Amino acid sequence: MEEKLLEEIPSLDLADFRSGDPERKARFVQQLGEAYQNIGFVALKNHGLTDEQTAALYNDVKAFFALPDDAKQRYENPELAGQRGYISKGKEHAKGRNTGDLKEFFHVGQEVDDETDPIGKEYPANIWPEEIPTFQQSTFTTYRTLEAAGKDVLRAIAIYLKLPENYFDDKVRNGNSILRPIHYFPIENPDAVPADAVRAAEHGDINLITLLMGASADGLQVKRRDGKWIPITALPDQIVVNVGDMLQRLTNGVLKSTIHRVVNPAREKMNSSRFSVPFFMHPRSEMSLAALENCVTPDNPKKEADITAGEFLNERLIELGLKKK
Repeated sequence: MEEKLLEEIPSLDLADFRSGDPERKARFVQQLGEAYQNIGFVALKNHGLTDEQTAALYNDVKAFFALPDDAKQRYENPELAGQRGYISKGKEHAKGRNTGDLKEFFHVGQEVDDETDPIGKEYPANIWPEEIPTFQQSTFTTYRTLEAAGKDVLRAIAIYLKLPENYFDDKVRNGNSILRPIHYFPIENPDAVPADAVRAAEHGDINLITLLMGASADGLQVKRRDGKWIPITALPDQIVVNVGDMLQRLTNGVLKSTIHRVVNPAREKMNSSRFSVPFFMHPRSEMSLAALENCVTPDNPKKEADITAGEFLNERLIELGLKKK
């Protein structure tokens, strides 16, 4: 397929997929698949989050990050490799870099209600800040809502790839997904930080897909195939949904995990906060990321060795500086 060099990411409506109308559903699948072959990102409305849920979430997230550093650090456990609780300023860096990103964040992970599913033993317990009593409810409501939206996006992807619609369902059931409220903290003195420090250096996401709230603030950019960086903007009622490295690997590069970054604002605006909340949709650790047979052709030979999602995640956590070898 010849690539169109887009100046903005396509906008889609998840209600089309969920409508029960075969024509609207088919149109959504085609537009989503073309966007993910081309630029790897879409803006999505009717994702299920209400204005009230979003407001409650951001109130709690802002309240947590407003706590003193020593209070936040009580919820940081280095033994968990950043998989639950608070991760302090500068701890994470992009693959291939040593300079930490100018951000702090908090991780909320999967809760397994099914006691017969052994995967629950793989996950550490969530950590909840005592100072914000509604934090657990607001973040986990968001977690489940975005998880449901992500399952439908994956169903649309499966149809586009000519797989059964429910291909991903069992692979993401009780999957290792993470909700990450991020605070890009104010920099009062830009001269005091490393010259190459940015809010989030260029990277591809690890997971299958990412569903991102709060992407309309200045700073998020995606790298087009010709090397040009274009800004990602979404309307207030939209989230941004992009392909991650696991899905790119599974599809042998047919769907694109596009490099993106969060650049620093103008110097005079460095002393302001920016918040965003990505939901990183991961499969179960045992899922194979071996290239799908119908994505390997003479024109597109197999690119990567077979690996499981759990093995791939472990490799990347070490590369990001969150886990020691």
